Amino acid sequence: MSIRKRVWTSPNGNSKQRWVVDYKDQTGKRRSKQFERKKDAEAWELNARSEVVRGVHTPDSSSIDVEAAAKLWLAGVRRAGREPTTIAAYDQHVRLHILPKCGGVRLSQITAPMVKGYLNGWLKDLSRPMAVRVLRTFKSILTNARDEGFVAQNVALEIKPAKASRGKPKAKPPTKGDLKVILKAVEETEDQKAAAIVSLAIYSGMRASELRGLAWDCLDLKNGRVEIEQRADAKGTLGPPKSEAGYRRIPLGSSATKALKAWKLKCPPNDENLVFPSERGRVLSHTVLMNKLVGPLQVAAGITSPGGKKPRYGMHAFRHAAASLWIEQKLNAKKIQNLMGHASITVTFDTYGHLFLDADSDAEVARAIDEALFGRAA
Repeated sequence: MSIRKRVWTSPNGNSKQRWVVDYKDQTGKRRSKQFERKKDAEAWELNARSEVVRGVHTPDSSSIDVEAAAKLWLAGVRRAGREPTTIAAYDQHVRLHILPKCGGVRLSQITAPMVKGYLNGWLKDLSRPMAVRVLRTFKSILTNARDEGFVAQNVALEIKPAKASRGKPKAKPPTKGDLKVILKAVEETEDQKAAAIVSLAIYSGMRASELRGLAWDCLDLKNGRVEIEQRADAKGTLGPPKSEAGYRRIPLGSSATKALKAWKLKCPPNDENLVFPSERGRVLSHTVLMNKLVGPLQVAAGITSPGGKKPRYGMHAFRHAAASLWIEQKLNAKKIQNLMGHASITVTFDTYGHLFLDADSDAEVARAIDEALFGRAA
């Protein structure tokens, strides 16, 4: 590589100069790039020299800008058949947060410090969870462009947000007292549909989307178990579970089985053979699920938020309830990961690790130390 000064006269008679870096890329092809200042040329040449040696250099002429890369990636996401709500979220990340910052920047010009700057801006303007999701989308765009040959490396891969000063709020399941009151209301209510939904949610830990998409063919009421084979997205479209781990079998207690048997006798027939269809025989919306069924049952039982008008718990709280009860019964983390349908046991520990710790009392910890040291209990 070499740096030379280029001087010429423009058509209007003004003298112009640029600093030109002449070099060969990793394929041996001769390239050049111009800069207004010598120090910029020297800094770029130093970095380019390292990239060429490592085989990760991409000339600007062979690259595309972020906007084109984003369109390419989104097209691939659509072809992959992702859920409409997922595609809409990705499109929002791109339109509202990524393109305004760097849409016209060529991928070959993006550096790790630049990505860190983008992230800092997102963290300033957005909630932390949203900023992290936007960063994840940006990384996916660059990875796809790399795989398509428009850039030799993804400089964003190692960029991560600094750890939050305060930890992620831990999952707080409903108290046992509240659960007992709710289950008593389940036994007494005349709304057998609501009773079946709430009972199944508490005893199975199913996601709301899985409850909404559940078909009678997936319930074995004789042996007391449910097979998770599909879910319903926010728009009511039926599809596969959230991940491969979402396919699972969950045993049901007698209370849940009893509530489901009672509801089956009254459940209207529908084209999809859904366990909890809407009044029109379609997929039940999450809004109706809460506002017409689960919410009123809680309010009637006196399980309300401050003010006494709104239900205290959303559907996800019942999922946490199931996990906490399984942990209390000493089920191991791998089994709970399977029952919850988590793709990774890391997710299980991140969400419920504090409950595993709480399952062992301080007295048991102290007694374990005494037994280890002296061969006797305290």
